[in-house]
Amino acid sequence: MNNKKEGRKLGREPKQRAALFNGLIASLIINEKIETTEAKAKSIKPKMDKIITKVKKAQGDDQKKVSVIRALRRDLNEESVSKISGEFIENFSKRDSGYTRIIKLPRRKSDSAKMAVIEFV
Repeated sequence: MNNKKEGRKLGREPKQRAALFNGLIASLIINEKIETTEAKAKSIKPKMDKIITKVKKAQGDDQKKVSVIRALRRDLNEESVSKISGEFIENFSKRDSGYTRIIKLPRRKSDSAKMAVIEFV
């Protein structure tokens, strides 16, 4: 049974799912807007918001900043880590939460999957 289990499985094993989410998050940071299925967009939205919040909280303390960036480098590529620790923090400094938004799109023609665009506010 799958009672009280959080998150979507998306038809993947745990390591594949983690790699998918890390790739989507890195693409979102680099491109600032990606088109994907609605389920994937809803899955990465809270993860992306948590990453931005962690980086924002670590801005004042150099030791925290180093540890947060080191943790991000384990999952994301170097370009996305440098971009999120640099220009994104300046953009979101006045905002408390809700850094991303999901806009629903028409269904995909080939398999009729629900599509969405996830972007930064």
